[in-house]
Amino acid sequence: MKTERLCLLLCLLAASQAWVQCRNAVPAPALEVSPPDSLPPLPEGDSIGRSLATAALSLTQDKVQYDPDYFSIPYPMGDVPPDKGVCTDVVVRAYRKLGVDLQQLIHEDMRTHFELYPKRWGLKRPDTNIDHRRVPNLQVFFARKGSSLPLSRQGQDYLPGDLVTWRLPGGHPHIGIVSGQPSADAARYQIVHNIGGGQVLEDCLFEYPITGHYRFFPDARSGGR
Repeated sequence: MKTERLCLLLCLLAASQAWVQCRNAVPAPALEVSPPDSLPPLPEGDSIGRSLATAALSLTQDKVQYDPDYFSIPYPMGDVPPDKGVCTDVVVRAYRKLGVDLQQLIHEDMRTHFELYPKRWGLKRPDTNIDHRRVPNLQVFFARKGSSLPLSRQGQDYLPGDLVTWRLPGGHPHIGIVSGQPSADAARYQIVHNIGGGQVLEDCLFEYPITGHYRFFPDARSGGR
């Protein structure tokens, strides 16, 4: 009987010591989660890319209804009604805020190099009302007059002011401007575009297949020439 009581006491003492050790033990460090690739810092001072990204972001303050209709507009510096527009109008309006008129620049390039531009609309000559409002035309122009950059799945490759084109479901082309606003996980910059809900800022860089990546930073003082 005494032996059983002694064993019981020894077991209780051992359990008590083990509980104290666990309570006073230093917790093991938590496993570190690797952060996403950090975005490169924005260039110091003023730059056209930063200015274009800022101009694009300001467009999100305007209430715009998506409207793909054909409009007869003035030339140069013509625009569709301010409360209407499509994805290309975001790009045109952002550059206009910097004094660059894509309507005139694209028309002048198409007038002398019409054969280089897509013919899918059956036009036999340039049309100042619509040419600059078509994504394929913008792609040709930016590749010719700016820089056509490699496509990648790395968010840090797409900098503020860059232009990105996508292929939407159904094969529809789309375009947007890379803003200076990072995504929630700081892995990429968000996009200013109009995909149907107006001129908005969204984290959608890799939402659709990318078909083009361009950089066009003209001299605004000369109207983009």
